Amino acid sequence: MTPPPSSRRRSKTPPPGETGQEGLYLRSLSERQVIVNIKLRDGETVRGWIEYFDDSMLRLTREGQPNLFIYKNQIRTISEAGRRRTPRYESAEPRGPNEANL
Repeated sequence: MTPPPSSRRRSKTPPPGETGQEGLYLRSLSERQVIVNIKLRDGETVRGWIEYFDDSMLRLTREGQPNLFIYKNQIRTISEAGRRRTPRYESAEPRGPNEANL
């Protein structure tokens, strides 16, 4: 005799290992050139913007310091520093209609 339906345990399916959200988030950070802080597994924190990424690594571009290729399995956390990178050719000063970017 089988137990009544209310007493049977239902097995839950485990959550998916990959949701696809990691790639979307990294692409968003890369396209917007957002400055990020990356905390590594050894406790070191590095800062820059994500220029490139793939399945196993990412390239962190830094101003005035060497660029880094970091394996994803060495990353503990990625957090946004809260501001967008200003490209070198852009100036903070407003330009008049007859002035050009050089």
